Amino acid sequence: MAAAANLVEVAALVGDTARATMLSVLMGGQSLTAKELAYHATISPSTASEHLSKLVGAHLLTVTRGGRFSYYRIASPLIATMLESMKVVAAIEVPLRLQPRSVNDEALRFARSCYDHLAGQVGVAVADALVAMGHIVLTDEGGEVTSSGERFLCAFGADLRQRTRRIFCQPCLDWSERRYHLKGLVGARILDRLLELGWLKSVSGSRALHLTSSGRTGLSEIFRLEINNGGRDTRLIIRSTKREGPALVL
Repeated sequence: MAAAANLVEVAALVGDTARATMLSVLMGGQSLTAKELAYHATISPSTASEHLSKLVGAHLLTVTRGGRFSYYRIASPLIATMLESMKVVAAIEVPLRLQPRSVNDEALRFARSCYDHLAGQVGVAVADALVAMGHIVLTDEGGEVTSSGERFLCAFGADLRQRTRRIFCQPCLDWSERRYHLKGLVGARILDRLLELGWLKSVSGSRALHLTSSGRTGLSEIFRLEINNGGRDTRLIIRSTKREGPALVL
């Protein structure tokens, strides 16, 4: 009964439109103030503070005070996984409303941060490329970095030596692509490196990530990805590692 009551409490908290909006914004992995979150949720700062207090009390968010401001962020990767899973269910099970996608919607579907790892078309393509090159083994149950994958990621600059207690490598079902991208330490380190290299850049006020010209070149040279164009008809092609095999098209 206690577990059921906790489930009801969490569902009620996430089910409010304003709170769901703020949680979704924080899925970018950054820390934001109550005023910034109020802006995204189109509510007053005082109302936002009330909502945020409830989310912190339920351990869905953490708050850090620095100077005059308090900064809120997703409490843990477990909470982020729960929220992303809810998005997957909503995208698959709930009938789509007949409305055109916005520019931001298209940008999110192309490349976005999913808490601390890469998602969207680019995230799925990177995962598929690593699998195609034999660097990662990915199943519904989990993921494993091969010996060649450790060498490849190390050479790329994604340092996996500092192991933590968090999940190392695991598939994450992408809500927009309905296929797997990578989460866990491996996914986080890859995104960190892509941002460090300037191949991807954060978009202000959005979880979307902008692919730079150097990023296009780098993804082609290192991950064997070809991006045909940057509009609604974007297609990512993974060049086959075998001469006789066809390319993988996403």
